[in-house]
Parts: sequence; structure tokens; C-alpha cells
Amino acid sequence: MIGPSGAVRVLVATKPVDFRKGAEGLAALVREEMRADPFGGAIFVFRAKRADRIKLIFWDGTGLCLYAKRLEEGEFRWPKVQDGAIRLTAAQLGALLEGLDWRRVHRSQRPRTPLAAG
Repeated sequence: MIGPSGAVRVLVATKPVDFRKGAEGLAALVREEMRADPFGGAIFVFRAKRADRIKLIFWDGTGLCLYAKRLEEGEFRWPKVQDGAIRLTAAQLGALLEGLDWRRVHRSQRPRTPLAAG
């Protein structure tokens, strides 16, 4: 899958939203509900009431992009429904978009460098 990498900020709205909303309506939700700037370079993820649908919006420098996906089988793994948003890493977002359990993706640990030989 082609997707974000590195230090991209990913914010997931935990409450389902009206999926009739387009990019502008979702950007308004980002400003009003999430208290964030939809044009700041972060990726904002939204879910429908049905757990098999997802929408993302992000600013690519020239325009507001809308990405939508519906799984043919199964459903996306979502965090507990609550107010606010949670942050994901780029790897966790990739897993979410593939329909995998993003909670099982963890940051790799750096190997420890020995202080002295022997």
C-alpha cells in the first residue's frame, strides 16, 4: 500500500460522523470538534456508523484531499467511541487502512549500544 511515512501526524475522530459530508464538511468538523487546523499537514480520519467505511482528509499543499474506502468483507478496527480524537503513527494508519488491527503495531525499539567492550 502507498501511504504516509515518517513523522506525519494522524488524528482519528473516535465518534462516527455523517458520511454524506464531503471534504469541506469534514474540515469544518476538524476545526469545530477536534480543535485542529485541517490545512496544517496532518491526516484526519473519520468513521461511519458502519465500521466498514472510512474517510480521510488532508492538505497536500495545493488542495484539500478526500480519501474514502469501504471494505468488501470485514470491518475496520476502531478505538472505543468517545469524545475527542486519538493519535496514530503512520504505520498504525497503514494497518488501519488495510483492515488490520492497528493496535498491534508498535514502534520498533532501538538496539542498545554497549557502553564498553567486553
